[in-house]
Formats: sequence, C-alpha cells, structure tokens
Amino acid sequence: MTHVEEPGDSLRDSGENSGGDLLQSPLHDRHLALGAKLGAFGGWAMPLEYAGGGVLAEHAAVREQVGIFDVSHLGKASVRGPGAAAFVNATLTNDLARIGPYMNSARGAQYTMCCDESSGGVIDDLIVYLRAEDDVFLVPNAANNAEVVRRLSAAAPHSVEVRNLHRDFAVIAVQGPRSGDVLKAIGLPTEHPYMSFIDTSWTPPAGAPINVTVSRSGYTGERGYELVIASADATTVWDRLFEAGADLKVRACGLGARDTLRTEMGYPLHGQDLSIDITPNQARVGWAVGWDKPKFWGREALVAERAAGPRRILRGLESLDRGIPRPHMVVRSAGGDVVGEVTSGTFSPTRRIGIALALLDPSIGVGDEVNVDVRGKPCAMRVIKPPFVKGSHVA
Repeated sequence: MTHVEEPGDSLRDSGENSGGDLLQSPLHDRHLALGAKLGAFGGWAMPLEYAGGGVLAEHAAVREQVGIFDVSHLGKASVRGPGAAAFVNATLTNDLARIGPYMNSARGAQYTMCCDESSGGVIDDLIVYLRAEDDVFLVPNAANNAEVVRRLSAAAPHSVEVRNLHRDFAVIAVQGPRSGDVLKAIGLPTEHPYMSFIDTSWTPPAGAPINVTVSRSGYTGERGYELVIASADATTVWDRLFEAGADLKVRACGLGARDTLRTEMGYPLHGQDLSIDITPNQARVGWAVGWDKPKFWGREALVAERAAGPRRILRGLESLDRGIPRPHMVVRSAGGDVVGEVTSGTFSPTRRIGIALALLDPSIGVGDEVNVDVRGKPCAMRVIKPPFVKGSHVA
C-alpha cells in the first residue's frame, strides 16, 4: 500500500498525541491478542488498527455491518449536587433545555462545547449525559479532560462537586447498520432515540449484574451505540459483544478507521478542526450553541463574531484528481492566492478519493474550485458542504 492510499494518517499528526508515560485501556490485553498496532493518543496507548485487514477493512465493516471500538481514552467526569445541571448549562455552549423527554425510560445526551470566556475559542467539545437536575455526566476528549474538569471545578458553586473519573470507566463503541442486532443478542436496549441513553443493569452469562449506560451515539455517521461501563467490567462486555456478533462478522476497529469515518461525515476533531484558536462560528458548529441562553462561557465574544461574520469558515473539499490532502496543507484560489489551510485530510475509503476539511476565507463558497498544495504539487479540489457520504446514524 502506498503512502497516498493510507487512510487515517492525519490521526498521527492530530495534536492529540502527548509524550511521557502512556496510560493503558482496561482492554489493552485484548488489543495485543488481536495484533493491534498501538499509537499514542491523548496520553493513552490506543489501537490505531488491527492485524488482518487494517484501516480499509475496519472502515468498510462499520459502513456495511458492525465495527467495535475501544474508546476508553475518552475523558469522563461527573458534576453532581443541587443545581448541577443549571451550573453546566451556564458554562457550556449548548442548551440543556433542548433535551428530552424521551421514550423507553431514556434520558438525553447532548453535543456541546467548553469555550474560552474571553475569545470564544473551543477548549473542548464533549458529550453531556443529563441524568437528573443534580447529576450530570461528561465525556470530554482525552487530552482535554483535566482542563475541562479544572475550569468547571474552579467555577462551581459550593453545592456542586466536579470529579475527574477519567480512569474509572471504559467506553466501547458499537457502530454500523447492524449494531443494534449485536446489542439485542446480548440483551441490551436498542430502541431509544438518537442522542439519548439508558442506564441499565445487564447480567452476563454466569456472572454478576453489571451497570451499563447505553447511548445511541457515536462518531462514525452510522447507527451505533456507545457503552459506558466500569473499567473492571470492560473485558466482560467486550468479549460478550464479539461472541454475540460472530455471525455478523463483527470486526475490532482502531482509531485510524474512526478518523476516516468521522472525516467522511465532516465531524470535527478537536486539535485540528476545533481548538482554542478556532471558534464554533468558524467551525460551523453554531447549531450546538444555545444562542438564546443568557449565559455561557464565551457568549459575548461568539455573539459579536456571529454578528460581524467569522473571518474564516470550515468547508469540505473533495479531490478532482489523485492527490490526498493532509492537515496544514495550503489552500489556494484558482488565481493562486492563499485562501486557507487544510485542518483534516485523508483518503476516503468509501468514495475512493481524497477529502478534507479546511478553514477557508468566507469569499470561497460551495461549488468553487481550489488547489491544495500536496507536497509541492497543486491538487484540484471542489468545495462542498459535508458530509461526503450519507450515514445511517438517525435510522
């Protein structure tokens, strides 16, 4: 396989990597047994891909059947006590009032952002699980978990406790059109709506009951679920999923495939498409901002930027030739002027072309043709509005 055909390369340069001693997932031994190629991500040693197929096969499994990811490196934190939900709503961007109620005893999960108070830049994007008015569970990105917890702890009223639970829980993502069949086979709930969750007690064969949070969410664009369990129970759940999914040929998938899948959907990755220097307005995720809320971190700066118009906009690019864009490559207009920079870029296993997300000058619109400087050679690309493929996530 040539370098130009190797999807997921941008993950290795994502800005999420950190040096020093790497933490290990509770499923680390399972990854070694499956021949995983490990890499540093957010301070953790996580599987990038597995032996027996690699990124292309893992990507296809999720688009066509079922793929199972260990994403235990993701952060975890709790905000609890009287007024916890109101406190979170006054700090993070999205509006918790938009959540629920839902059917089948489900409660609401929500994509949101933690922004810098003065600049409006994105410190992190995360998922909020609203269990009750006094009980909120957060899933930040791995590299930003400690900073999100620090900022929330510093601002919390005396009645609210913020706890860092990063290593207490594992997260297993079951993703793909047949993901519900795998969960049903082991007796977990599947019929709750997209972006909702159910806390349930699940009893494995010949074992004691295990508490599992089953969230209808994911980062692939396909129908899927994210299971939050105590770290000590991770191997039990992982093994049972693979046993039950054997007939569907479920495949273990690494972060390389997760990166190509999310890029095809146009989902931003913090450290590349979102950062302290990139605001929600610039990244076109203003839909995750509760603009009518009287208060959240960064509100004044973001409202002003929204009114004036952001100085750059995140757009999609699809290759018109054989070039594969990568992060930080320069984007030029047809006339040769520099008009932006690639933030995420990869080979699309589904489309079989190069695709990218790029921050562009607002004068560059959907349908325009631009050139990306791919190792000194101009690569012709068309500006589009993501996604690059149609997923099944809300099915």
